[in-house]
Amino acid sequence: MSAPNDAATWVGELDRLGPLRDLRVDPAFRAARLLVTVGGTPQGQVTVPLRGGRATIAELRSALITLGSPERVAPAPVAGDPVTVVIATRDRPESLARCLRAVLASDHPALSVVVVDNDPPDELTRDAVAAAGSPRVRYVREPRRGASVGRNRGLAEARTEIVAFTDDDTEVDPAWASRIAGAFAADPELACVSGPVLAARLGSPEERAADVALAWNKGFTPRRFTLAEPPADSPIFPFAPGLFGIGANLAVRAGAARAVGGFDEAMGPGTPTHGGEDCEFLVRMILAGNVLGYAPGAYLWHHHRPDQAALRKQMEGYAVGLGSFLAKVALSPQGRSVALRRLPAAVARLRHISDREAGAGVAMPADADQTRNRGLLNGPRAYLRSRRAVRRAGGAVPPLIGPARAGTTAPHKILATGGHPAVTPPGRTAPAGTRPSPRPGPRAPGPPGRRPGRTQDTGGYRPVPARTGGPYGAGPARRG
Repeated sequence: MSAPNDAATWVGELDRLGPLRDLRVDPAFRAARLLVTVGGTPQGQVTVPLRGGRATIAELRSALITLGSPERVAPAPVAGDPVTVVIATRDRPESLARCLRAVLASDHPALSVVVVDNDPPDELTRDAVAAAGSPRVRYVREPRRGASVGRNRGLAEARTEIVAFTDDDTEVDPAWASRIAGAFAADPELACVSGPVLAARLGSPEERAADVALAWNKGFTPRRFTLAEPPADSPIFPFAPGLFGIGANLAVRAGAARAVGGFDEAMGPGTPTHGGEDCEFLVRMILAGNVLGYAPGAYLWHHHRPDQAALRKQMEGYAVGLGSFLAKVALSPQGRSVALRRLPAAVARLRHISDREAGAGVAMPADADQTRNRGLLNGPRAYLRSRRAVRRAGGAVPPLIGPARAGTTAPHKILATGGHPAVTPPGRTAPAGTRPSPRPGPRAPGPPGRRPGRTQDTGGYRPVPARTGGPYGAGPARRG
């Protein structure tokens, strides 16, 4: 029996080092999507059908076989280097409170949090921060609106080398910050790290449609991106929306992010462009000669839009954001010359996005194609309008490609030749902030199957944190 294509789906976790038991959840769920881990390190996801909310051991074993042997999963590196988590928010105190609870449940020993309240209409966000009752959380009021403004303010306020960004509609895994620090410690060349963004709920048709259409989970294989080594699976590299990750799960070396000018404050939620800021920032980081990484162990859960109106607004916003990003590329002489060579591949990529959205389920708006095309066409005008306003206000609008550093090859020349053996020539060091000072090596993983902040019994199925009491949640699954 195969799982239904579009049915209410329970979301949870299963660690393969524990004993396997029957899965039993609310009978309303017809399928279960399980994040399968090995001692806490993700191996992959499986979806199993449910009959009356139940899947047997045999059915679970059959699904797990598709992931291969657990012995092949190397523990995700962890480290205790100080990390600042920045959460830019506006007028969503309940969502923020849920996000803060997850962040503060972290196993990281040196974690601090900066909550940036953008153009607040009231004191509810400040109250939510106060209710968290933690000296590790600092509230900052920012008079200007926009996610990019908030992230830049958080980046300026941070006093640690590693700064991690997440959104107020996420719940991070307890090991998220430790594994971000571990990724940087394991690869000193990394300037930026992203990780999987997994659906926290798949109960409503809209949540399931968003999960397919957005495709935010980039898999569970570590990756590394540089101008010198273009990835074979991306013919439009580096102008590849979503290839490097998204802003909901993103961490940087502060010096490297500041060196490229931070986020473009004319882009993103809270501006006329609605989105595109994370894609543009990551592309700009690559074009500046930085190394980007993808760390599958640093995962978090995202609460997708649960209703039709919110999903429609989100999809249209992302289309406008993509159009804005493309407009910025077109406005850059070097970026435009390189991007034009990738135009056929870019058109094929847009067709792929269209096909993916068309197959996302019954909840996708019937006019999704028209909405996306309209958003793409409106994006350039929105960006120009937003850019003018930000510049008048003295905000940050960094160029897509800055001047080449002395002794280095200009990024557009590297891209034009399909890669270069070295962005930073031998005998030279990267600019300040792009390489860390010496630090201890990665912290050794704990005993198999045990992680701080979790119960020792890893044989059960752990629902994602906020499912208990939710509209589709069944609470912790009963163990057979």
